Amino acid sequence: GRYLCLCFSPRKRQVVFLVVLLLLWEVGSEFMQYSVLEESESGTFVANLTKDLGLRMGELAARGARIVFKGNRQHLQLDPQTHDLLLNEKLDREELCGSAEPCVLPFQVLLENPLQFFQAALRVRDINDHAPEFPAREMVLKISEITVPGKVFPLKMAQDLDSGSNGLQNYTISSNAHFHVVTRNRSDGRRLPELVLDKALDREEQPQLGLTLTALDGGSPPRSGTTKIKVLVLDINDNAPQFAQERYEAQVPENSPLGSRVITVSARDSDAGSFGEVSYALFQVDDVNQPFEINEITGEVRLRQTLDFEKSRIHHVDIEATDGGGLTGKCSLIVKVLDVNDNAPELTLSSLTSPIPENAPEVIVAVFSVSDADSGHNQDVVCSIDDNLPFFLRPSVENFYTLVTDGALDREARAEYNITITVSDLGTPRLTTRHHVAVQVSDVNDNAPAFSQAAYTLLVRENNSPGLLIGSVSASDRDAGANAQVTYSLLPPPQQPDVAALVSVHADSGTGQLYALRALDYEALRAFEFGVRAADRGSPALSSEARVRVQLLDANDHAPAVLYPPANGSAACPELVPRAADAGYLVTKVVAVDGDAGQNAWLSFELLKATEPGLFGVWAHSGEVRTARPLSERDAPRQRLLVLVRDHGEPPLSASVTLHVLLVDGFSQPYLALPEAAAAAEAARPDSLTVQLVVALAAVSSLLVLSVLALVAARLCGASAGGGAGGVGVGGRFPGPLLDVSGGGTLSHSYQYEVRLTGDAGTGEFKFMKPISPNFPPQLSGSDVEERLSIRNSFPFS
Repeated sequence: GRYLCLCFSPRKRQVVFLVVLLLLWEVGSEFMQYSVLEESESGTFVANLTKDLGLRMGELAARGARIVFKGNRQHLQLDPQTHDLLLNEKLDREELCGSAEPCVLPFQVLLENPLQFFQAALRVRDINDHAPEFPAREMVLKISEITVPGKVFPLKMAQDLDSGSNGLQNYTISSNAHFHVVTRNRSDGRRLPELVLDKALDREEQPQLGLTLTALDGGSPPRSGTTKIKVLVLDINDNAPQFAQERYEAQVPENSPLGSRVITVSARDSDAGSFGEVSYALFQVDDVNQPFEINEITGEVRLRQTLDFEKSRIHHVDIEATDGGGLTGKCSLIVKVLDVNDNAPELTLSSLTSPIPENAPEVIVAVFSVSDADSGHNQDVVCSIDDNLPFFLRPSVENFYTLVTDGALDREARAEYNITITVSDLGTPRLTTRHHVAVQVSDVNDNAPAFSQAAYTLLVRENNSPGLLIGSVSASDRDAGANAQVTYSLLPPPQQPDVAALVSVHADSGTGQLYALRALDYEALRAFEFGVRAADRGSPALSSEARVRVQLLDANDHAPAVLYPPANGSAACPELVPRAADAGYLVTKVVAVDGDAGQNAWLSFELLKATEPGLFGVWAHSGEVRTARPLSERDAPRQRLLVLVRDHGEPPLSASVTLHVLLVDGFSQPYLALPEAAAAAEAARPDSLTVQLVVALAAVSSLLVLSVLALVAARLCGASAGGGAGGVGVGGRFPGPLLDVSGGGTLSHSYQYEVRLTGDAGTGEFKFMKPISPNFPPQLSGSDVEERLSIRNSFPFS
């Protein structure tokens, strides 16, 4: 057949290809023809295909050789080891080709990589496996006794499914005195037996005869079939029916409905009465295959079965007319079947490659062939696919096409394509066939893992337990399979600090889980950074990096530490407060620090206990200890204050410190004398003191003075005994550290003084001693020392 194939590819590019196939085996880059006997066993050797194609050993396997028959029937196969061409199944020539001779099955040898076609054909040779068969076991002939010798009587012919020399060759008749048989070749190639009268019949002598008709084929040995012929000799009947035409012709479209009229034949008989009445019948009747029937009275021929142009284009029908006396006349009817567009195009998929790799240009996805069983323009077909797909159709040899990618594909953009190949013929009406091809795109490792963030910040509270999950990073890969499996690792050193000793990453976790290897200390390391690499398992492996900053959160793990006053020195060095101090007088300042940070290091101060509640107060945020009211003579000279320092952590931590305060009299001077004036003042002081003592003794009684001095001396001695050498008493000394955190005092230097109370009731001595260096706790900073100097200089003396 011939095919006009119009191929439409994407983006409206239209290429028209006209392929005229005069003979299937006359077209192609290479043609080979093989033959095999029908009914040969499966696996029978047919050909050495490698040698016939001029290829190297193993090249058929390397290039993916395939055998392609129409309709995807696999009559042949390739030996998996030798790639010889072998018979895949038993072949029945009569089933494959019917009576057609020669029986040729065209096929293609398809090499996929690179794509190449070789045209070939397999001829199935006939063997004599069928004997001739008559349609009936007996035939009846009615012949008038007045029939002259030489009259020819057509007989029903036998059928032999074999072809060529194995088919029916001739007929013979059993020995008799009246007839012989001749074999006539009909226009369709079939052989028709005809009985010829040799000697006139005599009804009175022999009213009927019995004959045997034998059909012989040309096989070796020959096969035969027989049927009986009964000849009835009729009384005188002058005329036999005569058809108006010995040969009738008619044309019928193959899609004509059942019962459609084909033609009307007519025969006449010149006899009168019943001898002139004619009836019609089909002479060669095959109840199975006969598609026609005739009205025995009118001679009208109608369709009994549907016609198929593709199966049989011409039908030969023999019609017999019989009169009332039994005489017959015969004619032949040739019915030509007209083709109509009743067969949709067929698409045969020979090869499909799926999945196909992405990023590869012009990959052959599928190889297919198209055909249409109709003829003429009904056989011309148009092939097309959707315009919006990255594929196009490329015509190959004959009616073969390849479906090819139009450039590189991207699996991440689209992983699967459903392609519809539409094949339409050019008949009226047009018939269309659609074939759906699903093509998957395989992944190539062309995408590196991508982190969800370029940088991560993790907040971790210090003092964590080792092995704690502190956070995770996440990277995804747009590829698939192993190319999308992500593993995580820390970036190699150098790193400061050694991150590998601090954290680890779960290599195969989907989210890159990060774990702390040991407890972290905010005070030692407040934050650190490191890098994480995410790599896929593709070949080659692709990777990306992200930065991670770990910010430690302070835990309240440090209690406040009191720097001043020292925990073991407050009693020995009490704070001196003159009794003339008013409310708000700054006694001292509690100095404390907290090793934590933020809220955990915010400190507040609170007075827990006091010798006389209400006398002193502590400022909550500064730690300043001040008088809450003016001092009086009724207040005890020694005061003990317990100050609590608390942070704002959760839970809060605290520390406490005990302050010893000494209330002293006579410290009313706004400032102390400088060291340069001390010597002159000391030289002049005895007279001044004597005058003052005389005036005092004159004003009060000596007993009262002695009592008061004894009381003061007793208290000072008690303080000296409780606090060490810094107490006040006979022969004692004032404490060295005199602090005023307010900086409002008048003493510019620190001094130690000695008070002597003599046994002489009339005199007293206040002796200045040499100045000494201040004795501060060693942990105080320079600013604290300056503050203490300011505090010490703030007390006036009289």
